Amino acid sequence: MKKIILALLLATASLYALEVQNTTIKFTAFKTYAKKGVSGVFDKIKVNTNKADTVVALLKNATAEIETSSVNSGNKGRDAKLVTQFFNVQNVKKIEAKIIDVQKDTLVLQLSMNSKTLNIPMSYTVSDNRVNAKGTIDLADFMMLKSLKSINKACYTLHKGKTWQDVKIYFTMQYK
Repeated sequence: MKKIILALLLATASLYALEVQNTTIKFTAFKTYAKKGVSGVFDKIKVNTNKADTVVALLKNATAEIETSSVNSGNKGRDAKLVTQFFNVQNVKKIEAKIIDVQKDTLVLQLSMNSKTLNIPMSYTVSDNRVNAKGTIDLADFMMLKSLKSINKACYTLHKGKTWQDVKIYFTMQYK
């Protein structure tokens, strides 16, 4: 009888031990007056979560530290400019994020960049053991207009004189 109870407890415990397997952090910035999107990811991120019995509990208090030098837009020349002409202009070496609240379809991401911390609402969905979240930041809110002006100048011809200050942000968190 003790063996049966122990087996049931172990089986039940394994059902409630969700853990993150993989996380991707993506962005889409915009250029030209036609607002053409340019997307990328960060290759070096450190994510911390606790095992949890629900997706909401898994998300709550999850943290991420992003190395800005690991930006990857699929274009090495663009990536070098993003590092030197955007992030390094204001000495932004990392971006920190923490999920501080999770509701039915919305979470709040506490985002820190350039010594500024703001709460960013993000919508999210859950399907196939994956959380997909999206939101928008305004670079002015993070005091990043000096960097924006620098990247616009460096890419003036490519951007046709316009680099937008709003940036779409996304993350995908695979769990099992």
